[in-house]
Amino acid sequence: MKIGELARRSGLTASRIRFYEASGLISAQRLGNGYRDYPEQTLHALEIIACGQQAGFSLEEMRNLMPDPARRTDNHDLLLESLQRKVTEIDAMQQRLAQSRARLLEIIGGIEGKPEGMGCEENAQRMLAGWREQGGKGATRKDSRL
Repeated sequence: MKIGELARRSGLTASRIRFYEASGLISAQRLGNGYRDYPEQTLHALEIIACGQQAGFSLEEMRNLMPDPARRTDNHDLLLESLQRKVTEIDAMQQRLAQSRARLLEIIGGIEGKPEGMGCEENAQRMLAGWREQGGKGATRKDSRL
C-alpha cells in the first residue's frame, strides 16, 4: 500500500510514517517510480509503536522490541522483561509525582494560611523554617513569591 493509504488507515501523518521508516522501525519497498510500497503488516507495526509510545517506551526501546521478520526470532522474554521494567519505572514515577503533589499542596496551604499582614518574603521564611524543623522535606531554595 502507498503511504497515503497507510496514513489514512493508521491515522498518522505521512511525515510521521517516513520518520518511523528512517528510524528503522518499519520498512517499505521502493517501486520503480520511487514510491514507497508498504506491506499490510506495517499497519500492525504502527499500532504496536503507537501503543508502546503511549505506555512510555522510547523509539529506541521500541526498535529493540519490534518483531524482526527477517530474523524470525521470538523476543517474548525480552518483551516481558521490558514491560516489567516499564511498570517498575512507572511505579517510581508515580511515587515521585505523589511526593511532588504533596509538596505543592503543602506550599499552597502555606500560602493560603499566611497570617494576615505578613508579607510574602516573611511568609516564605516562615515556611522554610517549618520545613527545616521537619528535617528538610520541603523546598531547598528561598522563593520570595510564597
